[in-house]
Amino acid sequence: MAKGKLALGLDIGSSSVKIARLKQGKRGYALAAFGSAPLPAETIVDGALMNGAAIVSAIQDLCAAHKIRTKDAAIGVSGHSVIIKKITLPKMSQDELDESIQWEAEQYIPFDVKDVNIDTQILGEKADGTGQMDVLLVAAKKDMINDYVSVVTEAGLSPAVVDVDAFAVQNMFEVNYEQIAGETVVLINAGAAVVNINVVSSGMSTFTRDISVGGNQFTEEIQKQLNVSYEEAEALKVGGRSGEVDAVVPQEIERVMQTVAEQMAGEIQRSLDFYAATAADSHIAKVYLSGGAARVPALFKVLEQRVGVPVEILNPFKAVEVDNRRFDAAQILEAAPAAAVAVGLALRSGGDK
Repeated sequence: MAKGKLALGLDIGSSSVKIARLKQGKRGYALAAFGSAPLPAETIVDGALMNGAAIVSAIQDLCAAHKIRTKDAAIGVSGHSVIIKKITLPKMSQDELDESIQWEAEQYIPFDVKDVNIDTQILGEKADGTGQMDVLLVAAKKDMINDYVSVVTEAGLSPAVVDVDAFAVQNMFEVNYEQIAGETVVLINAGAAVVNINVVSSGMSTFTRDISVGGNQFTEEIQKQLNVSYEEAEALKVGGRSGEVDAVVPQEIERVMQTVAEQMAGEIQRSLDFYAATAADSHIAKVYLSGGAARVPALFKVLEQRVGVPVEILNPFKAVEVDNRRFDAAQILEAAPAAAVAVGLALRSGGDK
């Protein structure tokens, strides 16, 4: 396959599968296709694929509905099975690094090196004249990658790129938002089961962490406290009202949402405090929030209070041409926060590093 042809962005999340297809437009990128299909509860548990058949049929349905011809797909992974670390090594070329990283990596990752796929990116030479360089080390468990690759293959696609969700969001951010030199921003992608945190300073990722909390916690707590079904709880979470739930007092929902939002924001803040303790200059200018849980107003408000900097909802279509004759503008706008990873993946080409 010729390099440069954009892959299909395929975001397999724990509550839904999302696809995004971009094409080179006149002034950058244009949206060719976007769609989302819900997955049954418990399809993915702690990053493990429990119901591969449901994922395969969701991918096939989306590809058929959106007339996807592209076979190459870019997929993203996150969670416990992915380790991302910034490490310092003696200065060397990428080739030398590729040869020695297996030995170097052992001390940084809690898994057996034989069980992981390792990738590295040289971030640059340290400015202190010690002849050292910073390297971004990414290790992902092979068995998890194999599970994802096999469902994608079974759905009739060819997995051309495996990326990390946090970096897919960063790629999407760079295309849509202006970066200011010397400024540090935090990209938080709050999905159904995992929150990806990525601190980006002057365009470089300086700290990443995935935490196992997410939008599902809002749904589960509403279900438990208000004694309603999972579907009703989902509708209430995003401010919807389904017929049978009229008896539920809005204050009760607010209270539940507030409690869960406080817990989630607390987890996020702990990670940012950890970053602040290890970074020389830890001033954060802004937080950008994406993911399905970004639509929960309580989370947005609590985060802003906790972190003490402005929070903005990310729009992955901000600089992407969207043809209003082909797409329903209101639907795209509503789906935007949850489309962050899929759009980031759709920026990749087969054969990319």
